[in-house]
Amino acid sequence: MIMFELMKIQIINGPNLNLLGVRETSIYGSASFEDYLKDLKAQFPAVQIDYYQSNVEGELINKLHEVGFSYDGIIMNAGAYTHTSIAIADAIAGIKTPVIEVHISNVYKREEFRHQSMLAANCKGVIVGFGMDSYRLGIEYFIKQ
Repeated sequence: MIMFELMKIQIINGPNLNLLGVRETSIYGSASFEDYLKDLKAQFPAVQIDYYQSNVEGELINKLHEVGFSYDGIIMNAGAYTHTSIAIADAIAGIKTPVIEVHISNVYKREEFRHQSMLAANCKGVIVGFGMDSYRLGIEYFIKQ
């Protein structure tokens, strides 16, 4: 019998992403992340996809530390912390697990302050503007590695 270990991917969403589906639907759509996550898990049954969301910067850092040495990949949408958090950038730099930064909207079509990412330099890559599919694209990258 051949045994194999499931690939483990952690999705981490930051502030205000708990409001997906009801918040600014013209930008973020009308689906909740929890509904999308069910579809994502069904699409990738051979991948263990874990989900965490917090509106608190320190809790996001703690989660990165917790999974950053044992998971195969992290997909992170840090929300507004993307543009402000040196602490999250440092946490990403300090872990071994590669991180892909994702954004649902195309941040380059939005306000100027959203064009700068404090995290991107410490991430494997950045995916922006593909709606919720940004997360799927991140998972596909990790699977192909």
